[in-house]
Amino acid sequence: MTAAVEIDHVTQRFGDFTAVHDATLTIEAGEFFSFLGPSGCGKTTLLRLVSGFTEPTAGRISIGGKDMRGIGPNKRPTAMIFQNLALFPLMSVAENIAFGLEVRGLGKAARRRRADELLDLIALPGQGDKKVSELSGGQRQRVAIARALAVEPAVLLLDEPLSALDLKLRQHMRAELRAIQKRTGVTFIYITHDQGEALAMSDRVAVMRAGHIEQVASPTELYDRPATGFVAGFVGETNRIPGRLLQAGNGYGVIETAFGPLSARFDGADSDSHALFVRPERLGLGDAGRGNRLQATIENSAFEGAHLLVFARLADGSPLTVQVPNGGQPLAVAPGEGFTVSFAADDATILPAEA
Repeated sequence: MTAAVEIDHVTQRFGDFTAVHDATLTIEAGEFFSFLGPSGCGKTTLLRLVSGFTEPTAGRISIGGKDMRGIGPNKRPTAMIFQNLALFPLMSVAENIAFGLEVRGLGKAARRRRADELLDLIALPGQGDKKVSELSGGQRQRVAIARALAVEPAVLLLDEPLSALDLKLRQHMRAELRAIQKRTGVTFIYITHDQGEALAMSDRVAVMRAGHIEQVASPTELYDRPATGFVAGFVGETNRIPGRLLQAGNGYGVIETAFGPLSARFDGADSDSHALFVRPERLGLGDAGRGNRLQATIENSAFEGAHLLVFARLADGSPLTVQVPNGGQPLAVAPGEGFTVSFAADDATILPAEA
């Protein structure tokens, strides 16, 4: 069972504070959808609105085409996984998984049968009689997912469930979560401030800031075609070069900067001022016929295995970061030396300038 979720002009206020401003979007049935943004942007508030723990001040939320107004969390076709997982330490793994079924009055044998099915699903077969304390962090995470899936929700809500895990385990659990979602077909709505999680797992991502939805798109579109300066800066690393728009047409624009005119993709967004955004990995050392050139002075570099991060300054003192692939050779320039970087118009975007 799976269902679409429609958020229709939803606003949530707490006194004089507006946590969510007129949010409208549709999460498709069977989609892995993430809300991404910094702390306090409203993403968890939206999750609570979908779950029914909070009623919207204005607007409507529908699940599977049914208006959820006045329907409490225990009556909605949703299940929720919290940051702390909230597993019961005195219960066995199987009892934890089957807890919701026990509340619904299902018999003991049927509960155990369902728990064993879900243990197979989460790749923990035969672990039902263990205590939660005997499991690793990643295994406990999977048990929490199984417990949520036991009641067969149409929508599974996940509030930063990987935040307490170490980096390697988080990366592993990303793949596990995505695989479980694919196998079950349940609609997943995931809340995170970690861009890596959102980009790695999601079909689509909504980037939020200060209660507003800035952009909804696929991970590749968010990264390669950000709609706002905030999205460009929040999703991945970027270099920002302010300037004045000189000309535009056919999907491209030219801005006058302190370093001369630079060209990039441009969708015609009107603004009093603009800036060019280009990712560190899209900058190349030297002039390789890419069209746009910048002169910079290297300050230092950081070796990160597969690549080298070069930190430099432009002529006006503004920072520039260049990501250079590790080719097995030392960097050709040393701190204090000048060098040229270049990039193609297709590898950069002109957007309205933001602080």
